[in-house]
Amino acid sequence: MTMQTQFSEAQLADPDTAASEKILRACVHCGFCTATCPTYVLLGDELDSPRGRIYLIKDMLENNRPATETVVKHVDRCLSCLACMTTCPSGVNYMHLVDHARHHIANTYKRPWPDRAIRALLGFVLPRPNIFRLALRGAALARPLAPFLPARLAAMLKLAPQHLPAASRMDGAQKIFPAEGVRRRRVALLTGCAQRVVAPQINEATIRLLTRHGCEVVVPQNTGCCGALTHHMGQDSFAFASRNILAWTQEMESEGGLDAIVVNTSGCGTTLKDYGFMFRTNPELAEKAAKISALTRDISEFLAEISLLAPVIATGQRVAYHSACSLQHGQGVRAEPKRLLQQAGFEVAEIPEGHLCCGSAGTYNILQPEIATRLRDRKIETITRTGAQLVAAGNVGCITQISSGTDLPVVHTVELLDWATGGPKPASLARLGLAQVAVDDQTLV
Repeated sequence: MTMQTQFSEAQLADPDTAASEKILRACVHCGFCTATCPTYVLLGDELDSPRGRIYLIKDMLENNRPATETVVKHVDRCLSCLACMTTCPSGVNYMHLVDHARHHIANTYKRPWPDRAIRALLGFVLPRPNIFRLALRGAALARPLAPFLPARLAAMLKLAPQHLPAASRMDGAQKIFPAEGVRRRRVALLTGCAQRVVAPQINEATIRLLTRHGCEVVVPQNTGCCGALTHHMGQDSFAFASRNILAWTQEMESEGGLDAIVVNTSGCGTTLKDYGFMFRTNPELAEKAAKISALTRDISEFLAEISLLAPVIATGQRVAYHSACSLQHGQGVRAEPKRLLQQAGFEVAEIPEGHLCCGSAGTYNILQPEIATRLRDRKIETITRTGAQLVAAGNVGCITQISSGTDLPVVHTVELLDWATGGPKPASLARLGLAQVAVDDQTLV
């Protein structure tokens, strides 16, 4: 039996409430979602399951009441991993419902000042690469103080890299990278915000990989943060998203046009694919946003569409592929990355409990460090059981999170695909002493 709701006509005049009401009515209380929810698996509390949160959110929205401390506690514990959406037999769009709840909380609940302060800090610093770079330099100096600080501040310092990479060549003015050989596609690449600072090699590998496959890659000057980090904290994300939409629309309408918008951070990709919904009531941007969402492809999706080149070196390493929640649950992209790694010559190991989140989830590993650490350690234990030599993932947040608890190299999938098809060996693999040998047995390095 579907859930019954009691929203008034006045309430349903609000587009967000109307959308949430349809989502609530789709729920049949079956509880399948509890089996795959990381917080329920860890904590065993019904209110820390999707079904429990749905009841809390329904009561709050239906009665048009301010968020309570109980509601905030359990909604805050949600990772937005969206494993529940993969499991749900009724198609409940939990993502849109919990996003609505978070914005309602932001508008009706006054958090304690330390909570407000850290959320404001994260919302201001993370989407702005230049400011984020300065903050990380400061964090490296303050790292020895972590044991003496509150848990959230300590978590921030522990996640900060000890050595910051140099800025990427893509930063600054608009860049166009020509295709090698005959141009097959023209694509825009989202270079993002935090990833540009902590792991610029991912964008570099992506551009090499795309141009090697006959793609002209454009990085418009006015693109940046997709808005995901602030959106999932209940903060305004529309300024970031609007800037991207306008910049990519200009490229789409240019003489060269765009065949795709390629994203190599799956959390960002999930948000870009949702721009059409986010801007559905905006008369100026609705149509443009929908086109952007339709054009967006995860890098693994796109490479699967155009076919990966044959490897030029013999790799053969055993790779544990970590499927980021935003990729497998948020976008439904599951088989493509593993298939590409196998085509590139790697032995791909399945990670037990692969549906469970690693605990990164945007800013979750800072805002909920205890739960995030338990999930990370559980993930690493299952990775260790595979006997893999290295770990591959399609999201920089997962890479940072897992790396913080293991000595195994954790690299982006594109770094391995780039290496196998002619690019440099990822620097993080150097300590493994892996030979880089050409397919014809001639050493390349």
